[in-house]
Amino acid sequence: MIRLSSRTFYLTVFLCFSVLFLAAAQAEARPAKVVTLQSKHKFTPDEGSAAAADDEQRLGVINLVSPESYKKKVETATGSTPFSAALQAKLTCRSAYVMDAKTGRAIYAHMPDLPGQPASTVKVVTGLIAMESLRDKDLVYTSKYAANMPRSKIYLKPGKSYRATDLINAVLMASANDASVALAEKVAGSEQAFARLMTKKAEALGARNTICKTANGLTRAGQQSTPKDLATIFNKAMANREFAERMARTTVKTSDGKLLRTHNKALWTVDGAVGGKTGYTHAARKTYVGKFQRGDAELVVAIMGSEAMWQDIATLVEYGFGQQRRAGLDAEAGGRQPLGRRTASEAEHGTYPVLAGEAKSAKL
Repeated sequence: MIRLSSRTFYLTVFLCFSVLFLAAAQAEARPAKVVTLQSKHKFTPDEGSAAAADDEQRLGVINLVSPESYKKKVETATGSTPFSAALQAKLTCRSAYVMDAKTGRAIYAHMPDLPGQPASTVKVVTGLIAMESLRDKDLVYTSKYAANMPRSKIYLKPGKSYRATDLINAVLMASANDASVALAEKVAGSEQAFARLMTKKAEALGARNTICKTANGLTRAGQQSTPKDLATIFNKAMANREFAERMARTTVKTSDGKLLRTHNKALWTVDGAVGGKTGYTHAARKTYVGKFQRGDAELVVAIMGSEAMWQDIATLVEYGFGQQRRAGLDAEAGGRQPLGRRTASEAEHGTYPVLAGEAKSAKL
């Protein structure tokens, strides 16, 4: 047996620990083979976003979901409904929303919360605020700024005053950009201040994703709405009987004898149309929101980014009434209250006259 002196023993122990320490240090210096989900993975945040700039966030843990749950999340994110694919193939619009006017239930939705420029559909808010703020015979002065608005317009003369009721009709029926700004300046002092009122009014009506920057809907950075918001706003506005009556007109004469014609062709091309507002800009494309009634069934249709607006509207109206009719039949067969029957809380929406067939032709 070999005996070591104390000095030799401690030296041996020291050398052993030194070898182990060096081995561990070399192991740490080598890159570890770690499997992780980097930002290039398709389910991780975009590297260009602010949130993805932080390495800890980019390398965060990803919770895997079942295919069924993922499909549901995609449908929620896109606003698509299980039955929307076949109908969407017939449409040219970027986004659409069809709502049961009595219950607020969605009948059809495709990208209903996708924000975009609303164009002249935002004049619904302009006209509603003006009606609530001014008397019909109030005189509205026309500034040079208002008079210089681009078409569509009724060619107001700078420095001249006009009756509020005439300008409101010009906004809602003839989609007059100059009249919109003149009313805005009368109510709030400036178009910018009025636009802030419009945003607050839209929010009060239940539109959470609408931001107004102009009184007439001409393209402006930061201005936006969605099909769901437009439908919500218009449905609430139509509960105002004076607003609904103005929206139902096809022509009206101003105090000075000028004839105003509505831009809403649905009033004489789609059975059941009771009011609506069109819009168009290069950025927004064609936009529309309107209400339709057949018997006890009522619906609101809103579209944005359309290339064939009247075709899209007709398709969605027929689809909407078809869905309501089927739902009513199913409810009656099951012994439940039919979809078209009113409740006390729904009575506030009122009933508006429907012109169809010969009666509509006679009216025109």
